[in-house]
Amino acid sequence: MEAATERQKQAAPPPRLRDTYEQELKPALIKRFGYSTPMAVPTLQKITLNMGVGEAKQNTQMLEAATEQLATIAGQAPSVRRAKKSVASFKVREGMPVGLAVTLRRARMWEFLDRLNSIAIPRIRDFRGLSPRSFDGRGNYSMGVREQIIFPEIDYDSIDEVRGLDVTITTTAKTDEEAFALLDGLGMPFSQEGRPGQADVEEEEEEERRKEEARQRAEAEAAALEQLKEENPEAYEKPVKPEEGEEGEEGADGKGGGEADARARDSATRDTQGEGGKPQETSSKEEE
Repeated sequence: MEAATERQKQAAPPPRLRDTYEQELKPALIKRFGYSTPMAVPTLQKITLNMGVGEAKQNTQMLEAATEQLATIAGQAPSVRRAKKSVASFKVREGMPVGLAVTLRRARMWEFLDRLNSIAIPRIRDFRGLSPRSFDGRGNYSMGVREQIIFPEIDYDSIDEVRGLDVTITTTAKTDEEAFALLDGLGMPFSQEGRPGQADVEEEEEEERRKEEARQRAEAEAAALEQLKEENPEAYEKPVKPEEGEEGEEGADGKGGGEADARARDSATRDTQGEGGKPQETSSKEEE
């Protein structure tokens, strides 16, 4: 009896994930982002679990079962979330239970994240990595769990139905890139596509690729044009404009003569119309 009491008085061992953060991850983050003080290094603030129990408004046993399961997963009793107003289309009245929520901090928070990364997530069927795009822009990450049976604390044979829950990890990071570096260092299995900080690099690479394609296209067109000029140089020669003196000589010889032809047409018109500007009338005798 005394031995059991002594064991209860002893403090619980510190979470191993928090030790990993303090000894390995924290110095690495300071070196990567250049923080001026260790207090500026981002860390976990809290983890919130939410489970919807919309069917509990008709069956109180479902609410009790969901409460027990969420308490087993989190290691802490959840609070019941009730409707704030009535919605007739959803058959919800004010005060009805619609969900369960629990907030984990300090040692329980680190211990839950360790179990989530090491045991629960690897048991997800067809798992291909967590989405890195689920950050909210302020350093917080959210993920959804479709089945509560991925946690080993839940006995599959004793559950009444499969339920999902939402997990929100709140950090002290100011940017998504810093929060991603924190959670990635803590062992969260993110997929390779869409990671924060890689979007700018991918856009720059795409822009460089487009510029290179445009340059190669311009060089190919210039080479094709030079080849056509070599094959048919006469078609690409620039026409030579005649000088003023040469143009007048051509008119005198009858080859060009633009101005001379115009003067000849004016004199022919005056002869036909007469002095008054009207056409001259010819007598019938002269026509005979």
